[in-house]
Amino acid sequence: MVKELTLKRTFDAPAELVFKAWTDPRLVSQWWGPTDFTTPTCEIEPRLGGKLYIVMHGPRGSEFDIDMPVWGVFQEFNPPHRLAFSNQALPDDKGVRQLDPTCTVTFTEVQGKTEMTLHIVLEKVNPAATAAWAGAEMGWNQSLDKLVALQIKA
Repeated sequence: MVKELTLKRTFDAPAELVFKAWTDPRLVSQWWGPTDFTTPTCEIEPRLGGKLYIVMHGPRGSEFDIDMPVWGVFQEFNPPHRLAFSNQALPDDKGVRQLDPTCTVTFTEVQGKTEMTLHIVLEKVNPAATAAWAGAEMGWNQSLDKLVALQIKA
């Protein structure tokens, strides 16, 4: 099983604004989650050691028509260049998180545009969450497509 993903996007915006789109809950709630998912809860403490708690909800009437919470802590916070956070998800009926990746995001400004790289390392996955991890690349790509579509402005 592949335990790392690297995804890239280029934004027609300065790095400061793209970084903000990853740390401002009002912005994150607009793009977090795959196509047709919503983000009814988005709590972010944008600082080193700050916590994040995000709840995605799948499309109504689908097999994903449930709340899917994600917990994390910022392990690196260097605006507007780099951030890293844990991204624990899929609690079982005892509250034990089944999926535990670490996400590192770098932002490089080149001539007014920002090249963003998301690198995800799977720290732990329980057998019940292997299917979720198998869909991570598709889900993150859809989320990042939504982020690009925001057309981040000052």
